[in-house]
Amino acid sequence: MLLGIIAGLTTCALWGLTFVAPRAVMPFTAWDLTIGRYGIFGLACLLLMLDRRFRPAGIAPSRLLTGLLLGGAGYVGYFVSAAIAVQLAGAAIPPVIIGTMPVFLAIIANVRDHSAPWQALALPLVLIVIGVAIVNVATISAADVSDMASIMLGILASSAALAIWIAYGLVNAAVMRSGDAPDGLQWTGLQGIGAAIGSLLLLPLASFELTDTASASETFYFIGWALVMGLAGSWFATWCWVVASRHLPLALSAQLIVAETVFGLAYGFMFEGRLPYLAEAGGAALQFAGVCLAIAAFGKPRAL
Repeated sequence: MLLGIIAGLTTCALWGLTFVAPRAVMPFTAWDLTIGRYGIFGLACLLLMLDRRFRPAGIAPSRLLTGLLLGGAGYVGYFVSAAIAVQLAGAAIPPVIIGTMPVFLAIIANVRDHSAPWQALALPLVLIVIGVAIVNVATISAADVSDMASIMLGILASSAALAIWIAYGLVNAAVMRSGDAPDGLQWTGLQGIGAAIGSLLLLPLASFELTDTASASETFYFIGWALVMGLAGSWFATWCWVVASRHLPLALSAQLIVAETVFGLAYGFMFEGRLPYLAEAGGAALQFAGVCLAIAAFGKPRAL
């Protein structure tokens, strides 16, 4: 179990970089980082497929298409939405909103499976709503009037990223729970290729002019972040999550997802060189408590 916990926390630490990477590569844009990150992710998957153990052999054509679409729409769509949200709304709002994903998935699962009594979810959901509201209201109240439109657009982008992640999680879980579920590394490789294909569609939005105007240090930072996000934040993080899922019960692995929010907030505040404001820390703490209580509610055995 210790190996699973370490692997899960490693995944969340790497996924949390999503909330700081777009600002670290400026003047390069979120589009540039998306193309670089997922191009590297897909290339790594192709190179690994030189070894037959990593090839998605024996997978039905419809399943192959699903994997490619998950990679293209899930990875690329989510990262672009989250990156835009960070650039528009700053360090605090996007990870807090997107971090509610485990609870929304739990609610959807409960509607479908009736696995926990709704009264057990009342307190967790109230805490989460209050926590998200505190962080958002505090950030909006402290913003200049000229920044209000940017923050509101950032909230919308965060919500879009949340919706994409939920859809991805539901489809991916359905595939992995099926009787003919593919091997985890093969499935990761297939999605990596889909992500690379999806990123190529963004080439018209790339900042090609920066190849002449960006400084050597700015270009170096961009390449470094693209490598980190492609190899560590995408391929290695996904593989670590496969390890965590195999060594931990679902209730515990789901709780670990909340750590992504914590890491994302920490990276953002480190990047900005400041401590969180009281409202940001309090709101995030309430959300963290709510998520833990919600997942704990789903982990309780039901009375017969």
